[in-house]
Amino acid sequence: MTFNSLQFLIFFPIVASIHFVLPYRWRWLWLLVASCVFYMAFIPVYILVLFILIVIDYTAALLIERAEGRARRVYLLVSIVATCAVLFVFKYFNFFNANLARLAELLHWNYKPETLGLILPIGLSFHTFQSLNYVIEVYRRHFKAERRFGIYALYVMFFPQLVAGPIERAKHLLPQFDERHDFDYTRVTQGLKLMLWGMFQKVVIADRLALAVNQVYGNLSEHQGPALVIATVFFAFQIYCDFAGYSDIAIGAAQVLGFRLMQNFRRPYLAESIADFWHRWHISLSTWFRDYVYISLGGSRVSAWGWHVNIMVTFLLSGLWHGANWTFLVWGGLHGLYYLISRWSRGIRAGAVQILGLERQPAVHRFLRRIIVFVLVCAAWVFFRASSMGDAVYIFSHLTAGWGGLSVHGIESAIGLSQGEFVFSVGLILLVLGLQVFQEASCAQNDVAQELQTLQTFFSARPVVLRWAVYLACIWTVMNLGVSKEIPFIYFQF
Repeated sequence: MTFNSLQFLIFFPIVASIHFVLPYRWRWLWLLVASCVFYMAFIPVYILVLFILIVIDYTAALLIERAEGRARRVYLLVSIVATCAVLFVFKYFNFFNANLARLAELLHWNYKPETLGLILPIGLSFHTFQSLNYVIEVYRRHFKAERRFGIYALYVMFFPQLVAGPIERAKHLLPQFDERHDFDYTRVTQGLKLMLWGMFQKVVIADRLALAVNQVYGNLSEHQGPALVIATVFFAFQIYCDFAGYSDIAIGAAQVLGFRLMQNFRRPYLAESIADFWHRWHISLSTWFRDYVYISLGGSRVSAWGWHVNIMVTFLLSGLWHGANWTFLVWGGLHGLYYLISRWSRGIRAGAVQILGLERQPAVHRFLRRIIVFVLVCAAWVFFRASSMGDAVYIFSHLTAGWGGLSVHGIESAIGLSQGEFVFSVGLILLVLGLQVFQEASCAQNDVAQELQTLQTFFSARPVVLRWAVYLACIWTVMNLGVSKEIPFIYFQF
C-alpha cells in the first residue's frame, strides 16, 4: 500500500476516524494494528524481519540501561552488529559478494560466489536507523529505555513514516505516544492540506517528469547532449518532488492523528553552498549521519587530515546507505569532495568575489552561488540515477554532442514528450521554484518550520472563496492531470 494508491485513500480515513472514536487507552494499539496492516500490504512475511529488529533493540536497550561499565558497551555492540547484519544480508550481501568474486578473478583465486535471491524489505534502511538511534541514545543516557514493548514497536512501525521516513528520533517521537491527541479541526485540516500538496508533488510533478527521465535514462545510446541535460535536470526535480511529496504526506498524516514529525526538506535547490544543501536535503538522514557517524569519528576535534577522512567516510557511507551499487558510492564521494573543495577554496572564492565586485551586488552573488550549487548537485545526480558506472560515463562523455541545429521540437521528440507536455513539465518546475522563492523570502534562513507553513499563513489571510478555489483546483489537478499509473516512491527501494 502506497500513499498514492486507492487502498490508502480508503485506509487512512478509516484509521483516523476510528483513532479519534476509540477510548484514549486503546489508541496506541489501534495505531500498531493499522501500521502492521499497512506494512503487510507490501510483502506480508517481511513483517517478521521488522519484528526481529524490534525484539533485538528493545531487549538490548533494557540490558544497556541496567548494565554498568564494559557490559554496556558489549550490549550496544551486539545490538548494532545484529541490527546491521539483517540490513547487510538483505541489502549488501550480493554486492559485496560480487565484488569479492571480481577480486578473486583478478588474483586467480578459486572462488565461486553464491547469490541470495532475497527481495529487499520495503524501508529496511529507514527503520534500521530509527532503531539504532533509540539504542544509542539509551547507551548515551540521553533517553530512558521504553519498557512497554507495544509502544516501542509502534515507535518503529508508525505507519506514516514507516517506509521512507522521516527517520525519527526516540526523544522526539516516543513521548508523543503518551500524549492525549484529541480531534482538533485546525490541526486536522492543516494536515490534510499538507497531504494534498504532497500528493500534488508526487503524481502531478514527479511522476510526469519521470516519463521523460525514464525515456532517456532507459535508452541512453539513443540520446545525446540536449536530451541528457534536460533529463538530468528533470530528474533533480523528480526526485525532490517524489521524496518531499512522500515526506509531506507522512508529516500531514501524522499531524491529522495528532503527532509531530520532523521536517525533512527545506527548499534544497535554493542552497548557496554544498554544506547549505545538506542542511536542507533529507534532513533526518543528514543529521543522523552527523550525530552518529561524523561526531562519533571525532568530527572536527581531530587533526586536519583526520577531519578530511571523517568528512569523506561520512559521505561515502551516506552514498552506500542509498544502495548497493558503485554509483551510489561515487554519488556520496562526489558530495564529500564538493564539501572539501568548498572549504579549501574559501580564500580564492572570496578574492574572486572582491575582484568582480559581487559584494556590491548581493542578489546577483546569491543567484550565481545557487546556480553553481545546482549544477554540481545535478552532476552528482547522474551517478545516483544511472543504472551503472558505464551509463554514467556515457552521459558525461556525450554531454557536448548533438547541440548543432538544436530546436525545441527536436528536444521534445528526444525526451518523448509532446510540445504541450514539455511546456507543462517546465511550468511545473517553475511553479515549484516560484513557491520556494516566496517561502525563502518569507522565512529566516534558520527557520525550521514545515515546508508549507508560510504558504498556509499566507492563504489563511485570504478570503475563504479564494482559499477553497485553490484547494479545489489542486484536487482537480491531482485527479485529472496527475499520472494515473501508480508509480512507487523512489526512496522505497532504500
